[in-house]
Amino acid sequence: MNIIVTDLEWNQATPGVTENVPLIPFEIIEIGAVRYGEGGTLISEFSELVKPSVYKKMHNYTSKLVHLQMEELEKGDPFEEVAVKFFEWCGEDPVFATWGPGDVAVLQQNLRYFGLPLINPGPVAFIDVQKLYTIVTAGDVKKKSSLEHAVDHYGIEKDIPFHRAFGDAYYTAAVLKKVLEINPDVIKFVSYDTTFPPLDKAHEIKEQFPTYEKYITRVFEDREKVFKDRGVLDTSCYECGKRTKRKIKWFSAGERKSYCLCECEKHGLIKGRIVLHPSDDPSGFYVVKTLRFVDESDAAAVVKKYNKLRDYRKHRTQAKSDERFFRGIK
Repeated sequence: MNIIVTDLEWNQATPGVTENVPLIPFEIIEIGAVRYGEGGTLISEFSELVKPSVYKKMHNYTSKLVHLQMEELEKGDPFEEVAVKFFEWCGEDPVFATWGPGDVAVLQQNLRYFGLPLINPGPVAFIDVQKLYTIVTAGDVKKKSSLEHAVDHYGIEKDIPFHRAFGDAYYTAAVLKKVLEINPDVIKFVSYDTTFPPLDKAHEIKEQFPTYEKYITRVFEDREKVFKDRGVLDTSCYECGKRTKRKIKWFSAGERKSYCLCECEKHGLIKGRIVLHPSDDPSGFYVVKTLRFVDESDAAAVVKKYNKLRDYRKHRTQAKSDERFFRGIK
């Protein structure tokens, strides 16, 4: 596997500037990467500054975090040249590894803005080292840690600065090496960047991981079509493929999220979660659905969420009914 551990630094519009922000919210100003070889050896490295062409004033937050000034960036090459050089260095079929999910999305957005070929026209599979680290150390992907925390946790020597692209790529690779030494199978927990969702039904992604199943759909024209689609609503057991018994049907918990609770006779309770994401088309949506086996405690949390929502809606309906009644007797 050709693993390219990558880190990007980027700038953003200064306060009051709105032009180009929807198309390129962050402009890449530095690319750093290391090639991760067999046995965890670092066999090649890449480090380039990018001359800004969109946001030519440094945002205060960027300047404080990255410790770069515009005078330094002016010495770099335009993004189009650096990107071509970077992908030539990456070689064939690169698998990108990053600390957290943001870098791949920003890279895709910059490639689109500057008219360069995308990594992939749909979702991009990548290795989120932050997620793998938390799985190995905490068993809970919600407990995010900083890169420096992980470096300290493993006692990795801090001999180059943080918050520069090459340095963070170097440390991310070192943490990935430690993680895979502890649990090589954790590499199976691949992540997907959905800056560009699947092009059509044939390119939808349904993948089973050791502890859950993920389904990423094509774009639907509106919400109504989302919740009429059998694939979206399906809760078949991802271990045996058999139909499950619905204990709590799909219910909305806000504008974007829906949940359900079902049970497989053989494998137990399954929690379903649907998250709606807007597409580039303002009226369109795609779905990321996960099905995950849960214990009684996690199932009870879904039931509590459902009951709370049901009681709220019942109270709201009653309040509206009372209001109409009192208006009628005035």
